[in-house]
This record gives sequence, C-alpha cells and structure tokens, in this order.
Amino acid sequence: MPAVPPYIIEPVWEQFEALLPERKTDHPFGCHRPRIPDRVVFEKLVAVLVFGCAYWRIAEEGCSATTLRRRRDEWIEMGLMEALEGIALAAYDRIIGLDLADVCVDGCITKAPCGGEKAGKSPVDRGKQGIKRSTMVDANGIPLGVLSAPANHHDSPLHGPTLEAFADLPEQASVHLDKAYDSKVTRRLLEERALVGVISEKGNKAPLTGGLRWVVERTNSWHNAHKKLVWCTEREDRVIDFWIAFSNVIIMVRRLIR
Repeated sequence: MPAVPPYIIEPVWEQFEALLPERKTDHPFGCHRPRIPDRVVFEKLVAVLVFGCAYWRIAEEGCSATTLRRRRDEWIEMGLMEALEGIALAAYDRIIGLDLADVCVDGCITKAPCGGEKAGKSPVDRGKQGIKRSTMVDANGIPLGVLSAPANHHDSPLHGPTLEAFADLPEQASVHLDKAYDSKVTRRLLEERALVGVISEKGNKAPLTGGLRWVVERTNSWHNAHKKLVWCTEREDRVIDFWIAFSNVIIMVRRLIR
C-alpha cells in the first residue's frame, strides 16, 4: 500500500521533477556507480514523512539511508520544496481561490526526542523536548504560513512572524485567535496591519465551534497525520522546515483534487 495515494503523489512528483536540474547520468568510462533515480528517493522521502520512520528503516540495497539524507540536503540547498509549496498555493488560489476574508492562527506542540535547533521544554509533556508549529490558514484550512519554534515559546510572540509568512492578506481581514493571544500587543499588531482581531477573551469559556478556530485545528490534525511532524527526530532548522513544506504541499494538492 503506498504511503500517499497515486492520484495525489503523481501530480506532486510531476511538478517537482520539472524543478529538478538536468544531470548527466551516464559516464563514458563506466567507472562510476549509477546515480539513484530522483523518483526512487522522492517516494522513499514521502514514506518517511507519512510514517515518521528512520531513514535506515525505509532504505534498501539499492538506496541507502545516506543517499536519502544526501539527496534531501541537495534539494534543501536548491530550495525546491519551498518553490513547490509556492506553486501548489498559487495553483489552489488560481483554480479554487483562497478565502482570505477570514484567517486563523494557532500553535501546535509536538515531540522532538532528539533535541536540536528548534527543540525546547514542552509545557504539555512534562518538560520533554518539543517543537511548536505556529500555523496560519485561510477560512477553508489551506496553510498560508507555518513557523516552527521551540515548544516553550508562547503563541503570542510568534503571531507577528506567522502573519509575515503570507504577505497578501487583504486589509480588514478577520484573524481568529484563541485566548492565548488576548493581549494589547496582539491587538496593536493587528491594528498596524489593518486587520481585525476576533480573539477569545481570557477568563471566558469559548467553544471551539463558536468561531472559525476549528479550521486551524483541523489543519493541525492534517499535519499530524504525517508522523514525521509529530515525532520529529531532525535536529537542524532547515530540515524541519523542509518536512513542514512537504506536508503543506500534500495537504494543498489533496484539497485541490477533492
């Protein structure tokens, strides 16, 4: 059974393949080992994303764990996954249209057992190492920007950088937030950007379905279906962002096809 259905992964691969640089795979003297096809590496990285397994568990005789990490690093250096994420978002906006009249922002804490550049003590997991994703979505749950930070970072200071991840928010758009963002700093930040804050007040119970906050919670669950984000063993910032961008691409293409 494939990690991702073929009807989703095929268009993702076709666009990703178009971004890859041309390479010579034949050597006139026959003294070099043939390069592992990019398609083979791509499919194995999809399995790593979905199942969250270690590279050596998904590797095989024809494609080692070292090859998977090396090819992943090559693609990170070329910025291919970020470019693919931008293409997927633009395609969704062109075909269906982003609903930017209402956007939602919220944080989600996951585990980071190996520590690393983006790991911090989790306030919801007995101080174990964790990562927080601050996610902004449109009214239909399409991820517009995701910022990763240590788990011990409060949601409120991450709000500004998360909004900056998507520069095309219209003026007077409603930003739906939970009570963790209820502060003068957050309201001032929204006013400076000509945005309207719909914020749950501290001390008052607000049901999740009372506004549009459930939309970003649903997107968090879509991200968490990709177990590499739930149990992140990566230690480098750039690699974590690679997997987040990869997850965003699959989410957007799935929603676009449906």
